Amino acid sequence: MKKTYYKYSAWLATLPVLLMPLAAKAQLSEAETYLTDVGEGIGTDATTNDLPILIGNIIAVLLSVLGIIFVVLIVYAGFLYLTAQGEDEKVKKAKKLLSQAVIGLVIIIAAYAIAAFVIEALSEASTG
Repeated sequence: MKKTYYKYSAWLATLPVLLMPLAAKAQLSEAETYLTDVGEGIGTDATTNDLPILIGNIIAVLLSVLGIIFVVLIVYAGFLYLTAQGEDEKVKKAKKLLSQAVIGLVIIIAAYAIAAFVIEALSEASTG
């Protein structure tokens, strides 16, 4: 019975995600006016559609989201460590998660720096 409950609750949880395209299509006529605002917000608009700049902005957004995820993991690992109350198994789990999250955050920061350098070099090379 418990497995069936989890199965149906998982389906109900994914249902809104599956129906998102329909909601997006319903809002398409209204969204067209907002697309230019979004484009200007990420640093591009209809007049400057340089591919390296667009790709750089997309990479920056993705790396920023990953950075936020790793910061949340660090906070969660700290919470686990503080609430372990001296239990060795929980402390080991929290330390392992904390070290993995810090390593992941360092990798994300390095990837962001490398991507920023490469995109800047590509945009300078493409403008001549």
